[in-house]
Formats: sequence, C-alpha cells, structure tokens
Amino acid sequence: MVRAQQVDLGEQDGSAVGIAERDSTATGVLTTGTSTPVRKRRLPRLRINPVDLVPAFGYLALAVVVLSGQWRNTQSGYLIKSGQDQTMWEWFFAVTAHSVAHLHNPLGTTLQNFPAGVNMMANTAMFGVGVPLTPITLLFGPTVTFVLVLTLGLATTALAWYWLFSRELVESRVAAGIGGLFCGFAPAMISHANAHPNFVVLLLLPIMAGLLIRMARRAGVGAGERRRWRIRDAALLGFLVALQIALGEEPLLIFALSFGLFTVVYYLHTPRQGLRVLRGITPAILLAGAIALLCTVIPLWYQFFGPQSYRSIDHGPMGNDLKAITQFPSESLGGIFLPGQYVAINDTEQNAYFGWPLLLVLAVTVALLSRERVVRAATVVIAVFGVLSLGAVAMFGKRDTGIALPWRLAEHVPLLSTVLETRLTMAAIPAIAAVLALATQRAIGWWRESPVDWRPLAWFGALLFALLPLIPTVLPVVQRPPTPAFFADGTVRDYVNNGSVVMVPPSRPMDAGALRWQAEANFDFPLAGGYFVGPTSTQKKGIYGPEFRPTTALLVQAQDTGTVPPLTDEARDQIRADLNFWRADVFVLPATRNVDALRTTMTQLLGFGPTRVDDVWVWDVRALR
Repeated sequence: MVRAQQVDLGEQDGSAVGIAERDSTATGVLTTGTSTPVRKRRLPRLRINPVDLVPAFGYLALAVVVLSGQWRNTQSGYLIKSGQDQTMWEWFFAVTAHSVAHLHNPLGTTLQNFPAGVNMMANTAMFGVGVPLTPITLLFGPTVTFVLVLTLGLATTALAWYWLFSRELVESRVAAGIGGLFCGFAPAMISHANAHPNFVVLLLLPIMAGLLIRMARRAGVGAGERRRWRIRDAALLGFLVALQIALGEEPLLIFALSFGLFTVVYYLHTPRQGLRVLRGITPAILLAGAIALLCTVIPLWYQFFGPQSYRSIDHGPMGNDLKAITQFPSESLGGIFLPGQYVAINDTEQNAYFGWPLLLVLAVTVALLSRERVVRAATVVIAVFGVLSLGAVAMFGKRDTGIALPWRLAEHVPLLSTVLETRLTMAAIPAIAAVLALATQRAIGWWRESPVDWRPLAWFGALLFALLPLIPTVLPVVQRPPTPAFFADGTVRDYVNNGSVVMVPPSRPMDAGALRWQAEANFDFPLAGGYFVGPTSTQKKGIYGPEFRPTTALLVQAQDTGTVPPLTDEARDQIRADLNFWRADVFVLPATRNVDALRTTMTQLLGFGPTRVDDVWVWDVRALR
C-alpha cells in the first residue's frame, strides 16, 4: 500500500494500493516486481506536517477525557472496572522501578509469592515502558505511571494508525483521521483502558505494518539497491519486534496472524507478483527475526525456561458471545442509552461490541467497494478473526448453541492455546478502520468533483450513525481505602527478619490489595501469595495466583461464610507446615469482611491470640519457624 495521488475514485481497484501499483515510479522505486534499476535516494528525513498536529492533539485530548477520572485523583482513585488488575499493573511498574533503582534483576522477583517468586517476563510486565518510566514511578508513584501509559497508549496508537493510513492508504487527512480515531478508541481499546496497558500501547504495530509495506515495494528493485535496503529494513524491523515483545507478545501474535492473512488475500488477485514480493522480502524477514531473537534471547529464555516459568495456561472458554458483536459497549453513549444483555467475560474484555449500526454500515460499504483489493482483504480479516473470536462453541445470550466452530481446531496449537480467543476480534479493528478511511476518501473525492453531490452527505450521515453510539464515556473511578498505618508508617519492618508477611487470608487474585501496601512500604518485606501467573507445583501449567495451601482454604472459607470452620489437629499441624512453606515471620489481619471469624480461626489454629498494632491484628510467628 502506498499513499494515493489525486485520482478518479470511481475506477476499478481505485484504492491507494491499486493506484500505486499501476504507478511504478510514484515513490522512486518500482512496485511491479521487476528488476529495472532505479535512481538511488537518500533516506527520507522525518518531517512533521503541521496538519498532522491536529489529530495528534485531538487524540491526546480524547484520551485524557476518557481517563480524566483517574487523572483527577492519582493518589487514591481506582478504575473500578479493572477488578484487581490495576493493583497488579501498578505493582508491576513499581517493582520494575525498584529493581532498576537497586540494580536488581527485573526479570524475576521474590517480593511476591515468597519464597518461590514470580517470573516477571511470563507476566507481561511491560519492561518497554516500565524501565524508561522508572523516574516517573519513583517520583510520582505507580498510579501516575499506570494512567500515563494508558493515556499515551490510546493517543499514540490512534496517531500511529493515522500516520500509516495517511502515508500508505488514502490522500485525505480527514479520512486517515477517522481511521486512526477508530483504531485508537474502538470499544475494545476503551475496555482494555480500564486495566490492560499491554493491549492499549499498540503504536508499534502500524509502524511495523508500514515498514513491511515499504519492504514489499522495494522487493522489485535491482540487486545492489535491494541488498542495501534489506539490511536497513531488517535491522529496523528486528528492533521493532524486540521492543514490541517488551510491551506485549499477545498483541504481536494477533497482529502477525492478521497482517499475514491480509497480505495473502491481497495478493490473490496477482499471485505472481505476490510470489516475487515473497521471494524479495523473505531474506530480510529472516534477518529481522534473527536480530529480534538476538535482542531478546535472554528475556525469552527466562520467560520460558527460567524460575517460575510455565508452558501454557488453561483459561477455559473465553470466546465472544454472538450478542457481543452487535451490542454497544458499556462505556459508550450507546451503552448508556441502549444497554443490552451483559454477555462479556468481564468489563475489561469487551473486545467486540461494535454495535449493529456500524456493522450495518460496514456491510453496505464492503458491498459497494468490493472491487477494491484492500477492502476484500480487510473483509476476510474481519470475518475470519470474528469467527475465531467466538471460541470453540457458539454462545448466544450466554447459552450454548451446540454449534462447533473453527477455534476448536486451533485452541490446542502452541502459542494459540494461551491466547484469550475473545481478543482475536481486535484484529478486525484496523481492518474496519481501513474500510471506513477508503470510503471517506471516496466521498471526499466526490465532493471535490461536485460540491452539490448528495453521496458525500449520505456517507458522512451514515458514518455518524455508525460511530456516534460508540463515543466513549469517562471511565468510572472510585476511592480506594487507605493503606493501613502498619504498612504506611513502616511498623511492619519491626516484624520481618528475612521472612515473609502473610495476610489473613493470604493475598490472591481476588484480593490483591496488599500488593499496593507493599509498594507504599518501599518493598521492605516480601509477601506470601499475590496476583500473578505462575506454574503449578506438579507441572508446567500456568495458573492465576498461588496454589491454595490448606491454611488458605480454611481462611477463605471463614471470610466467605463469617463462621469459624471445623478445626482439627491435622489443620493445626498443617498451618505449621504452611508457615514453614511461606517462611512466615508475621501474620497480619487488616480491616476486612468477617474479621472476627478470621481472628478466631487464626487464634485457634496457632494456639495464641494476636496483638493489636496500629490498625491491624498481628501474630508474630518468628519463634515458631
């Protein structure tokens, strides 16, 4: 794909891609796959067009508005729909900054899940932003880093797709701006902005797409020129892939699969040219892969073979419900005025929710522009990844239809088995955006030809009809409870001697608040349990959080029921074994649900009562180890 020149938008295959392929010298290199030599050109300088500043500031302003609730209160505000994920991500950023500041290995830590620890590379710690933003985290705290990453992620992802569309797909900045807007603020992006920065910071993906397009364009140049560009392109692509691995591997996998499918379908129209391009870029792709591997070999080894690594994770059925495709997302104007049945996996995984108006407009647009190769390729991506995102069995309104789907064959494939299939819908976002951008370009072309033409007005009316319900609303924020003084004032240090702090009940994915208390105490103590992904003790299967110890099960039961469970001599013996397993120095019971039942249960298990210290109950067990 290359940017269109002023053309007749009514021609067959009138997209920017098709036009550029017919103009073999439009960019100074041949695009037809021949070996005719071309004049040498210097590397283009990075130039900022003042016009591009308009969408840049617009995207940033919209991102700030979406996250304004968190920006207004970075001390104690909490994105309520994140569940426990905001706490987890803030801990990731905080512990990364702590490791960098103290020259510790950031790839793994025992500050959580003591003494076994946590494999940070296997937990998407996003070193690509966590390490460079260490000064921000140390100066202003992990919440500021968290909301800053989310805000810049939304804005820069939109801007990067705008850049790609405006340079390689359409001539109109308005058309490119609409495409970038959809890519950066689609329902899935807003949903993940509650808690998942690794699925919000996606700006490198369109940059890689643009580079791959230019590599394909250069595949037809002479041997000497091709060799020179191949090394430069491969080095840049390898670096981008390595950096994306440091930001998030799952988005990279989804992008690679969807862009590969788009390319195959695009070149079905001209298979010989496709084969020439494939032969031309394969050496550069292989070299880029080698460079990326060289840059990431140590982190990847640590991820897959290091301490607390795992091979795969069983997450159960995670496909989109059929209703999720046509309904409006909860954090949108449509979700406010026309809410549907709640069929999402959770509030952070509303990966479809395109809304029926957009799907209707998209279907008509695809039918009208079906002669364009880009539209055909984009349509296949939308359809294939939309079906795959439904999972192994189609669900409608949370009811099993019994209809088997293609994902049943893919869910056991290595790498794919760890992907949440609902997230595959995100591959459709740039494909939809490309269709909308091309249609907008055509409408603007009609308008330039005849200001009284009714078709542009009809298109922009349809576009407003499709996108207005998807306008995101401000993500809701609540006030989180303050950190107990026992941790905030540093009293905890008096009770820890090379052992761990065990919360009552121990920290786990459903209750990870202690991770924030640990970070606010400057990581002065390791914590038993926590919120992370790690292996089971018997095999390399990954699970969320630590395996339940017998004592954990008893304490969770006491908290859930509000009654003291039956305690046997075996349970009292088991707490001694668990105490040694955790290398516990102190058990801490903060204010929580059913605190009386928990205090009584712990007292009966240990055989002695707690001490009230500041605002928590404390059992000092250092003498028992």
